[in-house]
Amino acid sequence: MFEGVGPDVDLDTAVGAAQGGDEHAFRVVYRAVQPQLLQYVRSLVGPVDAEDVASEAWLQIARDLPNFRGDGGSIRGWAARIARNRALDHIRARSRRPVSGAGVDELVQLPDRADTAGEALDAVATDRALAAIAALPREQAEAVLLRVVMGLDSTSAARVLGKRAGSVRMATHRGLRRLAEILELEEDGQPADVTFSAAEAP
Repeated sequence: MFEGVGPDVDLDTAVGAAQGGDEHAFRVVYRAVQPQLLQYVRSLVGPVDAEDVASEAWLQIARDLPNFRGDGGSIRGWAARIARNRALDHIRARSRRPVSGAGVDELVQLPDRADTAGEALDAVATDRALAAIAALPREQAEAVLLRVVMGLDSTSAARVLGKRAGSVRMATHRGLRRLAEILELEEDGQPADVTFSAAEAP
């Protein structure tokens, strides 16, 4: 019943079955959530440690899943909150910056400036775009990652970050606006200025 994952996977059913111990269902949940979760973790801890941190998160997800109170629509937010906590623990242990880029020297090259923010959204899954996001202030970077990469709504993202939904919407808006500016500068062949005003500082 749960062999393979397609675009129309029924996560509600898969989550319920996985909570009851169905290993095939758990694999469906894993395959549906892991790609975005790994990108999110990678943006927090960098590419070298991302797999290890994501694995730690999945160990906790598997352990705590029987007590999860939600459905397929909320599993990504719950998993993101666990992964974020594991990432922050890892960062504290290594005394690393919360958002470390993976090659911020190279940003996405966009062919048309007509809708740079829209193009940035489309390109956000690429390594170069993730590196550009890492150059944003932490609050903006996490908001963009949760809303765009993880696909969470503002309420779910706010729960992950422990903030109000309005604050997350504002941080996402500012982050996407700044990301568009960075991408336009790079497209024009200018060095991206990643300094921020006091109002935008993390």
